[in-house]
Amino acid sequence: MLAETPTTPYHLESQKGSRHLNRPPRKRGGKASRRGIGSELDCILVARDRNRQTCDFVTGRGPVSAGQLMQHLKPVLAPDVLLVTDAAKAYQAFAKQAGITHEAINVRAGMRARGALHIQGVNGWHGRFKTWLRRFNGVASRYLANYTGWLRVLDAAELTAPRQWLRIAVRQTS
Repeated sequence: MLAETPTTPYHLESQKGSRHLNRPPRKRGGKASRRGIGSELDCILVARDRNRQTCDFVTGRGPVSAGQLMQHLKPVLAPDVLLVTDAAKAYQAFAKQAGITHEAINVRAGMRARGALHIQGVNGWHGRFKTWLRRFNGVASRYLANYTGWLRVLDAAELTAPRQWLRIAVRQTS
């Protein structure tokens, strides 16, 4: 089995709708105060296999760590999986710790693929997610997991009739 888990997309932390901000307000969404991956960015971890089965997790703020990968990714990966990722150190540490075969694609060096190994499926998901989020004019960080789930359902294209959407929308939770 082959699984992709490349660069995690990062989304600028938002307290949209909050009455009490724990930071100064930003104008029109704004931008992070510092370049790079810092504590102002929410991390979304996405795993996708060649059959387009997608798992996504909001792991918290800042760069993803091997501990977060172990917590979120380990339960959904088969033991015989080949993990194809970008060259981030956290993925290497996670693969070694979990005993999973790992191949890294060095995106910063301009590599997009190495033979049949690539991370374009997840990169495409990232692009669709960011484009899809624009219509909402900002999403509060506390609801980010709901939006990733919503896109997962849309990507699966299993719900095509309005009756199916209504059945899920009004389904009672126990």
